[in-house]
Parts: sequence; structure tokens; C-alpha cells
Amino acid sequence: MRVLSLSTLYPNDQTPNFGIFVERQMQAVAARGDVDLVMVNPIGLPPFPISLHPRYRALRSLPSIEQRGAVQVLRPRFRLLPRIGGRFNAAAEARAVLPLAQRLHAEAPFDLIDAQFFYPDGPAAVSLAKALGLPCSIKARGADIHHWGTSSGTSDQVRRAAQDATALLAVSGGLADDIAALGVPRSKVTIHRTGLDRAVFCPRDKAQSRDALGLPHDRPVLACVGALIPRKGQRYAIEALAQLPDAILVLAGTGPDEAELKALADTLELTDRIRFLGSVPHGDLPVVLSAADIFVLPTASEGLANAWVEALACGTPVVTTPIAGARELLTNPAWGEMVARDKLPIAIAISQILADPPSRKTVAAGAAPFSWEKNAEALVDHWRHLAAK
Repeated sequence: MRVLSLSTLYPNDQTPNFGIFVERQMQAVAARGDVDLVMVNPIGLPPFPISLHPRYRALRSLPSIEQRGAVQVLRPRFRLLPRIGGRFNAAAEARAVLPLAQRLHAEAPFDLIDAQFFYPDGPAAVSLAKALGLPCSIKARGADIHHWGTSSGTSDQVRRAAQDATALLAVSGGLADDIAALGVPRSKVTIHRTGLDRAVFCPRDKAQSRDALGLPHDRPVLACVGALIPRKGQRYAIEALAQLPDAILVLAGTGPDEAELKALADTLELTDRIRFLGSVPHGDLPVVLSAADIFVLPTASEGLANAWVEALACGTPVVTTPIAGARELLTNPAWGEMVARDKLPIAIAISQILADPPSRKTVAAGAAPFSWEKNAEALVDHWRHLAAK
């Protein structure tokens, strides 16, 4: 089976953690040996003079073809307008990829077109599939539905793509329900859980992990992993920390909220109890998670967060919000607590877990169903079903 997969979320040497979960999935697919996978990672670049910004200069320097592990990644460029031009991205992506797709399809026909993120990849994939006369699958991961599916200028595109695609995937049942609310039959959506590198994400020695991060052994440690953006809710974790006088909070990630979060920490006189680690290589996250007593993510929306699964796999219970994906994952009280996005409930949940902590083995059992091998098997089965139609 030959598949063309589109994903604007895919790591590269400049942004090694960006879309790492898509790469892990596709590496697992490639390792099977039964799919001829063509991975297309369109790169959006703005016009001059914005293109002179160091971020975009770095993206321009990326090779147009790169072998990353077992997967060859193709990177056609398309024009974007940062912040204000999101509604045009899907059409621009489709225009950039179509000539490449047509050429590759003529050389060796594809069986289907796949999109690994709902916007802008979903509408672009539908356009390609129509042009080539192929079935199309689109995967939803969370923000692509909750943000782009409700934003002016893109919501109609997301809705039409959901209706026009041959089949859809979602990382959780709650997200599948959100897709169905766009006006498509719920039966059109298949649940496709995330994966997990079980050799990497497993409980590490807590004392050694804390030593590696320069953290004390005799104080509670909380960890929060994710982009520093309002949706992830790190500010609520910081505010909760003020109610926990002995605890230390470790934040792994970068983003536009960093300065504001540091200012909040200063205002609350918590600077000496918060560690901003910046961007942490994905393979080093088990050290952060194993050093922690509790993983805290007061998120506003998720599909099914990879970070939840990775924390459980390291034996670290989770405190998060009672959104659908969390309710589907945290089915054992020992695996974590779901509370309102507010400092007091978060602090109370943390205190309760610290007072009676579950064993790391019990918590790690919550991640037992997840692996990239199972994820790849389910994805290939889904593709084969579409290709056989």
C-alpha cells in the first residue's frame, strides 16, 4: 500500500520537539515494512521582510528532502501570513503540494491521501484526494478542532473537510463527539489512540532524576510539560504552588507566555520555587517526569494529551482538568485527579495525592495499553480498510 501523508506538524533540526508524536507514529509505520509511506511536511514561510526573522531564516535552511530514521520527509514551501492569514493556509498548502503529489502519483500510484492534523492539512488533503481521485483520511488531535474548528475564517473549512473526507480519526471519544458536532455522522470517526515509546518512558530512579535536574530530595516536586501558552494553564499551577509552601514546580517548554509566567512567579514571590527548564529534548522528559511526585496540567482543552500518557508511564500521577480525554484515560483514582481550572482545587488535589501517594507501579499500569507499535498497527489497518473500498 502506498500512502501520501501530509503533516505541517513534524520535527526538524530547528524545532526538534514540534510534532514529535507524528514522527514517532510514522517511524513505527515505516518499521513495519508493509507501507510505502511518502511523508510530506509543508513548510509555511512569510513574504519579505518578515521572512528575515531568525525563526523563518532557520526554516528556509531546512533541506527540501531529508531522511529521518526510516522515513523520508519532503518539504515543499508555501506562503503564509503569520497571525492574520490562517484562513488562507490550507489553500496555499494544497497549491504547493499538488504538483509534487501529481508527479509522485504518476511515477507510482498512491492508494490514499492522509492528513495528520485537521487544519490546515485536512482541507489540503481533501483537495489533493479530489484531484487524484483517491480516498482521504484526516486525523484530529485536539487544538485543530477546538481552535481551528471554531475560529472565524477556518471553521467552515474544517467542517467541509470533515464532511468531504472518506473517513476520520480522533485521539479520544470526546474529540470524536466534537467532530460529530460539526455535522458528520459519529460512525464516520474511528478512535485512534496515541502511542508511547515504552523503552524511553518508564519509571527512572527518583533520586538520580532529581540530581540530574539539581532538585532537592526532601521536598515535593511538581512537573508541568507543554508549550507555554494560555490553553495549557501553567498560570493555575503557579497560583496553586502558592498554596503549597514546601513544593517546587518544574516547567518544561517554551512559548509566548514565558515572560508573563515569570512575572507572575515574581509577583507571588515564588521565583525560588519554580524552575523554567525551557525546551527539553523529548528523550529527556522521563527524567523530568520521574523526578516529580505529580504531573500537573491545568489545560483548557486536549484530545488525549501525550504528556498525560508519558507521565503515567513514568509512574507519576496526573492532576488535570475533567475534560473528555482525561476522563477516558484516568479511569483509576490512583492514576490522578481531575479538578477545576482553579488554584484551590488544584492545590487540594495535589495535597491529597502527596498525603497518600500511589505506588509508581500502580500508576505506570495506566499507560499499559499504549505503544507506537499498536498505534501503527491500528493506523495501517484503517488505511487498508479505506484503500479496499
